[in-house]
Amino acid sequence: MASDDCKQALKLLSRSRNVLVSGPPGTGKSKLLAEVALAFETGFGVAPAGGPPQLNPVGGIPIPPAAGAVKDIPAPTKMDRKVFRTVFHQNSKYRDFVSGITPAVNKQAGTPDFTIVKGTLYRASEHAKGVNGAALLIIDEINRGPAVQAFGGAIVAMESDKRLAPDGARRAETQFFEMLDPISGDVIEYALPHDLYILAAMNQADASVEPLDVAFLRRWEPLRLEPDEEALRTFYGLGAKSANPLPDVPTSVSDALEASVSAWVAVNAQIALGRGPEFQIGHGVLMSNVKPQTLGLNEALGTLCVGWAKVRAHVEEVFFGDTRGIAAALNALDGPVFNPFKLTETTFADDLRFLLEGPKNFAENNIYAALRAFASPRE
Repeated sequence: MASDDCKQALKLLSRSRNVLVSGPPGTGKSKLLAEVALAFETGFGVAPAGGPPQLNPVGGIPIPPAAGAVKDIPAPTKMDRKVFRTVFHQNSKYRDFVSGITPAVNKQAGTPDFTIVKGTLYRASEHAKGVNGAALLIIDEINRGPAVQAFGGAIVAMESDKRLAPDGARRAETQFFEMLDPISGDVIEYALPHDLYILAAMNQADASVEPLDVAFLRRWEPLRLEPDEEALRTFYGLGAKSANPLPDVPTSVSDALEASVSAWVAVNAQIALGRGPEFQIGHGVLMSNVKPQTLGLNEALGTLCVGWAKVRAHVEEVFFGDTRGIAAALNALDGPVFNPFKLTETTFADDLRFLLEGPKNFAENNIYAALRAFASPRE
């Protein structure tokens, strides 16, 4: 069954054609992209016009397990469905995304020295223009590359009301842009099809090659994912938070897992205060393919060490150069005496300096005390 976030993404794609997923790291953006891709390509839960879909062993379009279970899926009547994927990075270029000239590789004697690239956007568009065609273009890490440059003139044509009509005809509102035709080599006017859907993801806290400008962002419908305490509690097999304080020493795996959840919530609250909500760390960083509640206490503590090493690295990166900020996130300014992390003052060349002392790595013998200290009330 599709998740609520997947259903919402499909609904927004159906309505606006372009959806931008954002949120802190570890909130499930990549997982959502994969889930939406599968739902789109298989037509999950859809009974297209003309009857139920037929099994196509070549095209890989299976019969939906529960027709009608997911509403508002994009292009519900189209059976030739395909997903295209790309990741933006520093070297992403317009020619790789739309079209452009590139040197020919392994050319034969007498053949041209250059070839015209069919970019990811162009290939997805051409598929969506085909008979019974629909395409989903997924762009991960869209703000890691020069997104505005990569889209080029396609920016003016990507909005849902500026596409071609469902039958491929030109409308009065259709916007065209110039591009190099990979087939003829001529400069042509090109418009995006009705059944091309673009799903992108970004982490706002990540450093980017260049910021996404307002004119570009307003062409997307936003879908924001947030750190989800309930999702982490469900993964850990925990119920609602108990009103009782954490014990001094864990007597069960549940004690350790409750300390992990409480500490994660407290650390995120400090990050949000010190740097902003977009710099928080998602629940996914503490989740893996190992269910800690199925392990013995010592093994569960060892599993927590892995996830919390990532949380600690994230805190140190977010507050890089700000030792007091790191200490505040780890409740080491005026925190409990049992906190293994301590902030000390010293001088260098008569200037005040701060040092954060504590274990170099989390281990089974110190992780619970650290989590209990992180979760303790701030003074």
